[in-house]
Amino acid sequence: MLILERKKTEVIMEIRIQAIHFDATESLQAFIQKKISKLDQYFDGIIKAEVTLKVVKPETSMNKEASVRLLVRNGECFSEKICDTFEEAIDVCASALEKQLMKFKEKARSK
Repeated sequence: MLILERKKTEVIMEIRIQAIHFDATESLQAFIQKKISKLDQYFDGIIKAEVTLKVVKPETSMNKEASVRLLVRNGECFSEKICDTFEEAIDVCASALEKQLMKFKEKARSK
C-alpha cells in the first residue's frame, strides 16, 4: 500500500526589531521574537514583522512605545502602544494583532 503525504508549504516569518535611540537587550529581543512568532498560529500568511521600539519623554512613566507592523498576504496589520515597559507594550500589541489577524482570516475565508 502506498501512502502519499502532502506537505504544507511553510512560510517563515521574518522579524525585524529596530530600537530608536537606545540599544535593546538580548533578553528583550528574545522576548519580542517569542511573542511575535506566536502570532503565526492565528494566520499562517504572515510574511514579515517589523517591530519599532522607542523611548518617548524619558523623564516620565508610561514612556516606552512599541509598534508592530505585520505584512501578510494581501494586506497588513498594525498596532502601537505606550506602556511602562517594552515587554508590556509588546504584550498589548500582540493581543491587538491577534484580534486583527482573526478578523483578517475570517475575511479571507469568506471570499
